[in-house]
Amino acid sequence: MKNTSKFVMAIAVAAILTSCTVTSPMSASDAPIGTKTGVSSTLIIGVWQVNKNFGIAEASKQGNITSGIAIADKKVTNFLIVRKAQIIVYGK
Repeated sequence: MKNTSKFVMAIAVAAILTSCTVTSPMSASDAPIGTKTGVSSTLIIGVWQVNKNFGIAEASKQGNITSGIAIADKKVTNFLIVRKAQIIVYGK
């Protein structure tokens, strides 16, 4: 019985610490790619989003991109009921 409870506890800990990350393109434009990168991040708990400014505008501001966004990617990491979302933009 003691070994069974240790096994169940180990499975529960592994499930909590397991995550899956997916990165996908959101958009592209004819603007030059440049050397600047900006990231906007938020946590999503259930249906609630923590960062209300999350988006492409915040990412471009964080990366100091002023002359156009060339590429925008979305990266999502899933943990049980919590997700971490990032928008990554590239430009000049």
